[in-house]
Parts: sequence; structure tokens; C-alpha cells
Amino acid sequence: MIKRYTRPAMGGIWDDQNKFAVWLEIEILACEAQAELGVIPRDAVATIRERAKFDVARIDEIEREVKHDVIAFLTNVGEYVGPDSRFIHLGMTSSDILDTSLAVQMKQSGELLMDGLRRLGEVLARRARQFKTTPMIGRTHGVHAEPTTFGLKLALWYDENRRNIERLRGAIERIAVGQISGAVGTFEHLSPRVQEYVCAKLGLAPAPVST
Repeated sequence: MIKRYTRPAMGGIWDDQNKFAVWLEIEILACEAQAELGVIPRDAVATIRERAKFDVARIDEIEREVKHDVIAFLTNVGEYVGPDSRFIHLGMTSSDILDTSLAVQMKQSGELLMDGLRRLGEVLARRARQFKTTPMIGRTHGVHAEPTTFGLKLALWYDENRRNIERLRGAIERIAVGQISGAVGTFEHLSPRVQEYVCAKLGLAPAPVST
């Protein structure tokens, strides 16, 4: 998982800087996989890993001319990498980057939410024990009911939060799917092993079928 690109705030995950950083990592990982398969030279991958970077303002400038976000991004990266940039994006299609990046960002967001829910659960568990015997009036139909304890109410919230964690965990698992399968998803110009490699490095499951 490329956590070094994640911002502490949710907004940072969805800003252009992080989005393009994810795009770049996907492209570089795909190059690494292609090198392991003998498709591109290993020294080219070393150059790409060392030199590849981007400038958001420059990407925006290029996109205004070419009217294509991925082409603008690759053009800008190529300005930093030089001749070896011809190996970047080899055999891939735009959706490989866009869909896989979206999955990474959603996973990053889900994990950020999960951290918050876990911390909330720890607080609720501690407070439930602290107020275990603290009496309070229960409520029913807007009036007083039988006595209960504040600790029991907090325990109820703790259990509800636990269920929320389970639901979020399932949601993260379902959305954490990547695809690196080339034009129309046929793997015509890519080995499926590229998809397996990239997804494993990103903490994603490979899509069983993509288009």
C-alpha cells in the first residue's frame, strides 16, 4: 500500500497531488512487472523510478491543449524521465490507471475512516467500564422508564460501533479491486502477471474480469 502518499486529512486523499502520485506509482509498478517479464530493460525501470515526477500545474496546462488527462500526465512525467519514458504505460489503457487509482483512493479513505472508528471504539469501551455502575434514568416514549446505567448505554454504542466497523471492513474489501488489463480488458498487450504484481503491491485484489 502506498501510504507515503496519503495525507492525514480526508481531503488530501482526493486532491490532485495525491491522485497523480497514485497514478505514478501504478505506472512505475507496471514497469517493474514488465521488466521482470523481460519486456522492458531493467535499467530503464531504475531510471524511471529515480527520475519520474510530475507537476500538477504543468499537467493542467498540457491537458488544456490535448484534452486528455492521462496523456497530459504521461507527457509531463516524460519531461522528467527522458527517453526511457517510452516504456511507461506500455500496453496499458487509461482505465487501468483511472479505475485502479480510484480503488486505491477509496481504500485509503476507508482505512482513514476505519482508524477513526477503532479509536472511537476504544473510547467507548473505556467509558463503558468507567460508568458501569453510574445510575441514570432510562427513557421510553419520551418519559422516564426503569433505572439503568450510563455504562450500559455506552456499551450499546460500543456494540453499534463494532457493527459499523464490520460493515466498513466489508465495503473496503469490495472496493479494493484493481485492473491492469489493457484496451477493452483483453490482456492482448499485457501479461495478467502485470496486473497481479501491481495489485499485490497496492494491496488490491485483481479484477477477475474487466473491460
